[in-house]
Amino acid sequence: MKHKFKVALLVAALLGLGAQAPLSAAPAKKAEQHSVKKGHAKADKKAPVVAKATEKHGSKSNPKVATKAKTTKVAANTKSSTKATKSAATGKATKSAAAPAKQHGKMAKHGKATKTAAAHTAHKTHLTAEASRKPVRHVAMADVDPSRLALYSASALVIDQSNGHVMLEKQPDMVVPIASISKLMTAMVVLDAKLDLQELIAIGDEDVDGLKGTRSRLPVGTTMTREAAMLLALMSSENRAAHALGRHYPGGMHAFVHAMNKKAHALGMYHSRFDEPTGLSSNNVSTAHDLARMVAAAARYPEIRSYSTTAEAKVELNGRIRDFHNTNALVRSDTWEIGVSKTGYISEAGRCLVMQARVADKPVVIVLLDSQGKMTRVGDANRIKRWMESAGLAVERRRV
Repeated sequence: MKHKFKVALLVAALLGLGAQAPLSAAPAKKAEQHSVKKGHAKADKKAPVVAKATEKHGSKSNPKVATKAKTTKVAANTKSSTKATKSAATGKATKSAAAPAKQHGKMAKHGKATKTAAAHTAHKTHLTAEASRKPVRHVAMADVDPSRLALYSASALVIDQSNGHVMLEKQPDMVVPIASISKLMTAMVVLDAKLDLQELIAIGDEDVDGLKGTRSRLPVGTTMTREAAMLLALMSSENRAAHALGRHYPGGMHAFVHAMNKKAHALGMYHSRFDEPTGLSSNNVSTAHDLARMVAAAARYPEIRSYSTTAEAKVELNGRIRDFHNTNALVRSDTWEIGVSKTGYISEAGRCLVMQARVADKPVVIVLLDSQGKMTRVGDANRIKRWMESAGLAVERRRV
């Protein structure tokens, strides 16, 4: 019994020891885990020091580490600067948003002012358009006294070619010397004879001016075509060229002068007489009415229209190129539309000018004789032109 009892006690003791082992193991495990955590905590506290050491050491021996560390630092700064930039941008955006709002207010005010100004302008334009659409009656020529034009020519005449109406006249039937206006008749006689314009003619001693002693740019012996001689006679009023044209006419000078007077009579120039082809003789006389007929007839010759209105030309004379200019300054003016032009001057005739032109949309013939002063004939022509342009004969409607 005692032996059995001892065995039972031994078994019970062994069983008691087995039950206590797990209990003691658990606290041990907890203690071990607590010990590990404390160790990690200590390691974490020491880690920054290691990192600093590593960075410091790496900057000397390990460039990659240093670069990485710097990059990280820069990245951090970049992140911070990005935040700052965003904040600044937000601030600017807020200001910008506020600025347009303020500007919008100004623009709104400006818009109102602009609309008001535009409305005023539109109203003004509307009134102007209405006023411009109203019939505007120009002063009739009959209402303007031609004597108020203060023409300096002793004799003057303006005729409307479309109907033959005399628009202005001043002693139109006074017989006076006409000087180089005679050259228009000279040209018509040459052209009527159908002579070869390309035939060469020469300037001779007979062509030198023995009446007035005028100079010429055509020395004796100069040869030129009949066409060139006509151009110089009409454009530059070359006396030797005009005289040579008459002298080279079939039958000579006598036949030529006869043909001039015959042509004048055919045109109804009953108060005119021609003594020679240049006009240097004061015996070449006419009236403003007669000359108006001659100018109208000359306008039917294309050659005369072309040569008399040529502003300037280069002509080869004896192997040399010479420049010649028109004696009428108005042919170089952009404000004049001239079809025929001829000037003239000798002391007995004064300054003379005849033209066929288009003025105020009308084809007219203008005759100005015995004008005193070098530029008075041009001044008279311009005064007549302004008078015609400012005085209409009908009611016109202006279009905008």
